[in-house]
Amino acid sequence: MPNLKNAEKRLLVNAKKEKTNNNFDATMKSSIKKVEKAVIAKDKDSAKASLKTAIKAIDKATSNGVSSKNKSARNKSRLTKKVNSME
Repeated sequence: MPNLKNAEKRLLVNAKKEKTNNNFDATMKSSIKKVEKAVIAKDKDSAKASLKTAIKAIDKATSNGVSSKNKSARNKSRLTKKVNSME
């Protein structure tokens, strides 16, 4: 247990931030997996729709500092390339 008052506060704040960061990260990863599943199943409509939500989730994670700018760009580029190769 922390001895100082500000250390107690940091403990609480860090736990809260970890929870939100994990939420953004999990949402981003699951939306990426959804797109990849749709590509494997060769379902164009589903892939395009889930690509849209995946890009939104990736951008949200980036704006909140969970994912770096380059990682996000790389993920979006790879997913878009996969979906476009279906056509």
